[in-house]
Amino acid sequence: MGLFDWVFRRPAKTQPAMQAGSWETLTAYQPVWRTWGGQMYENALVRASIDALARHSSKLDVRFMGPGQRKLVSAMRFAPNDLMSWQQMLYRTRTILEMQNTCFIVPIKDEFGGCCGFLPVLPSSCEVVSVSGEPWLRYRFATGDVGAMPLNECGVLTKHQYRSDFFGESNEALRDTMSLLDMQSQGIQEGIKNSAAFRFMAKVTNFMKPEDLAKERKRFDRENLAQESGGLLLFPSIYSDIKQIESKPYTVDAEQQQLIETNVFNYFGVNAKVLQNACIGDEWAAFYEGAIEPFAIQLAEALTRMAYSRREVASGNYVSISSNRLQYMSAHDKMEMASQMADRGLMTRNEIRIALQLPPLPPELGDTLPIRGEYYNLGEGRPENEPAPAEEEKPRVNLGKE
Repeated sequence: MGLFDWVFRRPAKTQPAMQAGSWETLTAYQPVWRTWGGQMYENALVRASIDALARHSSKLDVRFMGPGQRKLVSAMRFAPNDLMSWQQMLYRTRTILEMQNTCFIVPIKDEFGGCCGFLPVLPSSCEVVSVSGEPWLRYRFATGDVGAMPLNECGVLTKHQYRSDFFGESNEALRDTMSLLDMQSQGIQEGIKNSAAFRFMAKVTNFMKPEDLAKERKRFDRENLAQESGGLLLFPSIYSDIKQIESKPYTVDAEQQQLIETNVFNYFGVNAKVLQNACIGDEWAAFYEGAIEPFAIQLAEALTRMAYSRREVASGNYVSISSNRLQYMSAHDKMEMASQMADRGLMTRNEIRIALQLPPLPPELGDTLPIRGEYYNLGEGRPENEPAPAEEEKPRVNLGKE
């Protein structure tokens, strides 16, 4: 039994999807998805950009909320399946989504047919087929295996979704930038090679037979250019007008190179500070809201639909995915936040200590809400043990009379 059988093990009655008909969409766009073969992930800048998004996304906190969450919490508290942790699943899901603009998540079923795990998959192609009038997803993998599942049981994350009703567009829009990055890299490599090579032109003044010319050329190369360390070149008087051929390989300047890199950053929504782990405070908050939070919302909605029925969702069950954004604030901002939130009783001591990356206190001490004494609820009056503020003396006005 392999991974395919573990994920797609189904009773025989559910297999007619393998011979199912096509599913018609509103846009008349063929509902077929294929992996893009642009080999973007082999470029260092693209891989670093995707890695930054995947690393920060892998730190998201997945929680099952609502009255019916005990079963799923016990099954997926530490891992979404038996093969990977939550960090690994989030990282791989975000990587596939950025590379393919479509990521498929399939449910892991228990012996009773209930959802007990999630697994992101990367098929070579996927198409939407119709089974008894219902849409199914039929996956084809590089191994040749074919599996199918109902669309309403699978999670489909998309980016740049336009023509297809189900899948995202390819990364074809980045191909020109990728070509520039590749040519620039090759230009630098060739420039280094050419700068270390000898190139001379010589005019043969004495008449020589072709075989003598070839023999002289081999002798000259063997005796003068055999060693790469260079040195003094000695040549007989039969050569004249010795000139060195200068090779000047073209490479783009720093401004053009920055423009090419900016195209990649704009496409993935990152910048140099994010890649170099130098993004904190408001800059990181902007990066989180623009690049991490939309992914968390889309993934939470997909997992909620996979984990719960509509009736369970209506009863208040859902999957929540969030991140502790306070950890990325500067030390000064953390202290200011802790002071303001604790004074008003909006955060417990342990919540503040977690934001400051300190170990939590025992529950009886750390889970309490401190508040400054001069605050009280409006309408409840002032506490009995608190004296009333002294009345201010009214200023005396001198009207010229005592």
